[in-house]
Amino acid sequence: MQKKVYLCTLICFYMSRTEISTMGEFGLIKRLTKDIKPVQPSTQKAAGDDCAVMNFGKTKNLKSPRVLMTTDMLLEGVHFNLEYVPLKHLGYKAAVVNFSDIYAMNGTPTQITVGLGISKRFSVEEIEELYSGIRLACERYGVDLVGGDTCASMTGLTISITCLGVADEKDIVYRNGAKLNDLICVSGNLGTAYMGLQLLERELMVQRSTNYGNNPSTGETEGTSAFEGKEYLLERQLKPEARRDILEALRKAGVKPTAMMDISDGLSSELMHICSQSNVGCCIYEDKLPIDYQAAALAEEMNLNIVTCALNGGEDYELLFTCSLDDYEKLIPVEDLYIIGHITKPEYGCNLIGRNGEELALKAQGWNAFEN
Repeated sequence: MQKKVYLCTLICFYMSRTEISTMGEFGLIKRLTKDIKPVQPSTQKAAGDDCAVMNFGKTKNLKSPRVLMTTDMLLEGVHFNLEYVPLKHLGYKAAVVNFSDIYAMNGTPTQITVGLGISKRFSVEEIEELYSGIRLACERYGVDLVGGDTCASMTGLTISITCLGVADEKDIVYRNGAKLNDLICVSGNLGTAYMGLQLLERELMVQRSTNYGNNPSTGETEGTSAFEGKEYLLERQLKPEARRDILEALRKAGVKPTAMMDISDGLSSELMHICSQSNVGCCIYEDKLPIDYQAAALAEEMNLNIVTCALNGGEDYELLFTCSLDDYEKLIPVEDLYIIGHITKPEYGCNLIGRNGEELALKAQGWNAFEN
């Protein structure tokens, strides 16, 4: 009798099974956290933004201090491939992407903890190399590495970093503050990290198929020439930087964004998050998108649409934000900052205006961790 009940339970479970890929990362997070209500008075903002926000009382340097916290996990075979990613670069990137989340809330990163899952194939020296990248990132951004955890892994290398930051309450920028007619701005350029990844993946496939590599007679790598002239694309993929400089320039100009995110999953995806949480629509223009020449040239070489790459490639870690139209004149002098559109009424939806005036609906086609 017990076996029959158990079997019926299993059948019911699988009949009602929902594949995670149908929801995506953000859909899954929303479902898992929708009924969670904070009970601690110090929790000011829980899940749903780049960082959680907590209020632990006054400090010496801030009038209304808030603690920001974010966590990011990188898994071998999903987020990185050690066949072409140097461990030092990986450590640097793992730290910087967390700093970027803090900056996306208009805060300052202050401490990190590092959790590592390590398989037997790694040596002490290799993990030291990984940590050297983490430490370098901390030194450059003035962040303290204050602890963490290590454990054995059966599936390669896993890196989980939690970053704490601080901000005054009045300075924090959430995703839900965009208003009608606000300007839509982005820093840097888009699609370069994705094109760097395509370049690395292409050369890896070439090496695997032709079985070429180090030339024992010269000590040089025969495929090196494939990267010449494309160093910027590789740097954008392997060693991104958080845009602290943009925030400093905005503060100097007297501009506070109304909503902000960093671009990790693609411009379209992030912009739609802002619009959804702010209950607005948006209009951006193809000819205003900042696209690097190297990225455009490589996209043409690989028969890819560079605009699609710029909209959906991800891992740029640039800042996407909205600002009041009144701040237009203040934004113009800020270097490496581009106004790409404006906020509209929600019924208008999220749209891209092409070079010939055609109107296309934006789609969230960026990185989905649970796809396939």
